[in-house]
Amino acid sequence: MAKGDARMGKILASSATGTSFLILIQLVSRIFTFASNQLILRTLSPVVLGIAAQLELFQVSILYFSRESIRMAIQRQPISEKEKQDAVETQSVASQAVVNVSYLSLVLGVPASVMFTMLYQRVVPEEAFTTAFFSYSVMITGAASLLELSIEPFFAVVQQHMLYEKRAAVEMPAAFLRSAVTSSIFIYASRANYQLGVLPFALGHLSYSIALLCGYSLALLRGPRRGFSFVLTRVKSSDPSDYFLGLFSLKVTSLAANVFFQSLVKHLLTQGDTMMLAALTGLEDQGIYSLASNYGGLVARIIFQPLEESSRNLFSALLSPDEKGKVNETHVLSTKSRLIDILRAYQLLAVLAFPLGPLMVPQLLHILGGRQWASPKVGELLSVYCYYIPFLAFNGITEAFVSSAASSQQIRTQTAWMGVFSACYALAAYTFLEIGHLGAYGLVLANIVNMIVRTIWSYRFIRTYFQQNGCSLLTNEVAIRPASFVLCGLTSVFLSEHGVGRDLGFIRACALGGGYGLLM
Repeated sequence: MAKGDARMGKILASSATGTSFLILIQLVSRIFTFASNQLILRTLSPVVLGIAAQLELFQVSILYFSRESIRMAIQRQPISEKEKQDAVETQSVASQAVVNVSYLSLVLGVPASVMFTMLYQRVVPEEAFTTAFFSYSVMITGAASLLELSIEPFFAVVQQHMLYEKRAAVEMPAAFLRSAVTSSIFIYASRANYQLGVLPFALGHLSYSIALLCGYSLALLRGPRRGFSFVLTRVKSSDPSDYFLGLFSLKVTSLAANVFFQSLVKHLLTQGDTMMLAALTGLEDQGIYSLASNYGGLVARIIFQPLEESSRNLFSALLSPDEKGKVNETHVLSTKSRLIDILRAYQLLAVLAFPLGPLMVPQLLHILGGRQWASPKVGELLSVYCYYIPFLAFNGITEAFVSSAASSQQIRTQTAWMGVFSACYALAAYTFLEIGHLGAYGLVLANIVNMIVRTIWSYRFIRTYFQQNGCSLLTNEVAIRPASFVLCGLTSVFLSEHGVGRDLGFIRACALGGGYGLLM
């Protein structure tokens, strides 16, 4: 028992440290990106920014379909508890198994890169083709994606052993290099009056991938020998039937296959707004929406994304069944406590974001974006986006739990339900866009509907899971006081109805926001 408690304590400590490092990575990365964008935003047209948003979607699609399912399956491959004399050998086998499986990302990445390159060039607007260096930018971005996939063996080991310090040491300089390359090329071209289109963005992606590959190679290959190799190597297992060709864990590969089919639908739901904008609107509208989502999503990327990732790692480690298929009861209770803390913290952030977000957005946009971007259309879209972020946060953490605890059969069930969620999203988008004629605002509202139905399903799964493992998750354990929601609603309605915040000025808006925060 003491041994199990010590292991759980080590996992919790690593998770807490990891969360801090992951937030630091995202914070530094976003600061660099933000600074880079501010240097070039005033000379960047909405059309070029719209093409850059499409280029980013192109790269994200390649990376997502190639590695996301593999990464999630690898997180479910814990290092087993063995006797002390077997610990080194057990870790070596587990590490070699995840390294081998991670190579499947490259196997998937090559056809994915070719397929998305051909597809993107077929559906891209004519206006993009006439942009300088567009074809070169697409090819460079595709090559950068494959380079980034080549770090997966390193990344798998970093995640499994929770080496978050090494990850931070590699990814923060890479983020700086990407921002520096992008902004410096744009500034040089602007001063020389030379049109480069989105080529600086593509070169920024390429520099980031090269920096990651070099950084992880230096950080991990120079370290002490751990009893496994970063190249494809046969696994020395007591049961060879557990491995396909002696290389790939059948359990992890099977789980990855189930998650892959789910990821197809999830990607459509996650990136559905960008895809619909690319298909139904012009590049200028796409650029405006890209600015809104980038600014509006800063909190989600800096705080929520690292918290989800570290929580997924923690939940996977704590909820992994033993050889008898049982989950440790103490681990279940610890997981429940962690989940409740996060959900309550998210609720507090939500009651602050709903009224204060729309209050502060017009002031910040005028300071950061300049006259070209400080239009009522962009400001109102960012204000609506503030309502979307809390729903995004709740969905992220609940789905992180599902991906950590669900069996292969339950993942297939969730995949089937994803089809229902897709129908709900499509219906909401059609209602808001075609019937309501709400444009980009309608897409944000459709995304909120999407997040709500997905969160409801995940929350029901979580409650069922805890009941099956000897404890319950009650609503009054999770929810904060109702008075907080009432005050939030009344304040939001008052500010919206009276248009407070538009003409207040930055100082008065901050004072009003601070007063509400103290009252809450």
